[in-house]
Amino acid sequence: MTALPVRPATEAGEVDDAAVVERSWTDADAFAVIFDRYAVTVYRFLARRVGGQLADDLTGQTMLVAFDQRRRFDLSQRSALPWLYGIATNLLHRHTRTEVRRHRALAKATADTTLEGHDELVTDRVTAAAQPLGRALARLSSTERDIVLLVAWEDLSYEEIALALDIPVGTVRSRLHRARTKLRRALPKEDN
Repeated sequence: MTALPVRPATEAGEVDDAAVVERSWTDADAFAVIFDRYAVTVYRFLARRVGGQLADDLTGQTMLVAFDQRRRFDLSQRSALPWLYGIATNLLHRHTRTEVRRHRALAKATADTTLEGHDELVTDRVTAAAQPLGRALARLSSTERDIVLLVAWEDLSYEEIALALDIPVGTVRSRLHRARTKLRRALPKEDN
């Protein structure tokens, strides 16, 4: 997101947020004032929580939800910023819950098919290994988890991951090393 200067919600002579939101009920373009005033502030809040790339997406979603629910805004409030923070926080929590559920499901994954002989033994071992792996993945930061999963599931090179996540190759290498170290510590030692 391009950095825009942050400015107070209402400078001398500016209309307060409640009036802007109310006007946007009949003139949708008026809501652009709210976006201009607060998008950067909301982005910075989210970026401190989840990093820049996801913060971009969540900021856009925050503004979209705010626009869609603008008739629910409490017009007795002069500033829309607390309302926007609430929307952003709810979206962030929803995103986090979805990620956690997905990784817990991975940890609980079991084979649905019955195999015989060696194949069944291998499947049982993989299924048993998936439970601690899923828990270990859930403990990684989202960026570390993204990198590990892009290597493991998508077989991307360091350079491809750097392009995909818009980070330097050196950062990919260091985060992958850190994630592998955390995973090694979290996973049970294999008996030979």
